[in-house]
Amino acid sequence: MILGRWFAGRPVRTDALIAVALVIVTAFAYTARASRTDIPSLNWADVAGVAVATIAMTVRRRWPREALVATTCAIIAHSWTNADRHPLLILAAGMCSYTMATRSTRRETWLFFTGCAVALYLGDVLSGRYPVLTAATIPVVTFIGMATAFGDATRNRHAYLAEVEERARRAEQTREEEARSRVIQERLRIARELHDVVAHHIAVINVQAGAASHLLDRRPDQVRPALDHIRHAGDTVLKELAAIVGVLRQSDDPEAGTEPTRGLARLPELLDAVAAAGLKVAFERAGAERELPAVVDLAAYRIIQESLTNAHKHGDGHARLTMTYTREGIRIDVVNTVTDHHREGDGYGLIGMRERAAAADGTLHARADDQGRFTVHAELPAPIEGQR
Repeated sequence: MILGRWFAGRPVRTDALIAVALVIVTAFAYTARASRTDIPSLNWADVAGVAVATIAMTVRRRWPREALVATTCAIIAHSWTNADRHPLLILAAGMCSYTMATRSTRRETWLFFTGCAVALYLGDVLSGRYPVLTAATIPVVTFIGMATAFGDATRNRHAYLAEVEERARRAEQTREEEARSRVIQERLRIARELHDVVAHHIAVINVQAGAASHLLDRRPDQVRPALDHIRHAGDTVLKELAAIVGVLRQSDDPEAGTEPTRGLARLPELLDAVAAAGLKVAFERAGAERELPAVVDLAAYRIIQESLTNAHKHGDGHARLTMTYTREGIRIDVVNTVTDHHREGDGYGLIGMRERAAAADGTLHARADDQGRFTVHAELPAPIEGQR
């Protein structure tokens, strides 16, 4: 455990230990061979070769190119001096070549290897012991070349794994960003639902409560209908809130229905509610009525609901609603006279309507003209099959 901590994060110490171990193994091999056969004793060139090999193997990770050049030159010098190869220098050259290949580009790696191979060949030829067409260099060059190829393959593998990890990291980051975006979109959708549900029915309750307060002293017999409207609006808003909260609570249930509530099917109920609240709506439907996609259907209902709520809050008690079914979709126009200061773009209601139209790939425009008429115009695409 202590030895592991001493070597952890210290490559020079690790390489020095490996170099010393290889020197010891080589010394034992030489001693064992000398005991069986008559071989020349070690001279200063052999000792110098061991020193160069040990130092090169120790510093190969810090200076791989310099170590490879040094071992190559030492192999040539030892060959000239002793007329043979130094096995520890050849092993050190292979290790330095491997390390250099893992730290360099492919082009640089093979340029260095080619230079070392040419130097070894010229060293053998210029020594005068080998002819120009000699094969004596092939074993050494082959060993160093194999180490270089293995280092190059290792570098490619590390680069591939790093690229895979980076791609996985980017994919995970993209998934997280997409998840955050979906959460934000869902929050906006819930906020729109809550605003549409609460704003409309609270407006009805507010108007009926005002009427009840006005009639309480003068015509108490007519207070009950107003209170009935208040109770009905309160029950409706509570049911719609319960439906929204129910969907949220069932978000982890794969069998839970999360389809939006059908919208325009409840339009008669909406018109009755606003009429009871005191808003007279002239409703006109044009074109052949047909079933719309769920998103378009709900968006159309909520846009009409918010438009009539605004007409009731800011208008003179009258509004005109026109729904036109076309081959391309549905067009909605709500027009009312404005009696108080109500600018285009005020409040969250118009923002929510525009977002609902955009969510259904449609458009919505709200504007007030010089005559005091406020118009909401929405076009939601829902083309008939075969007309896309």
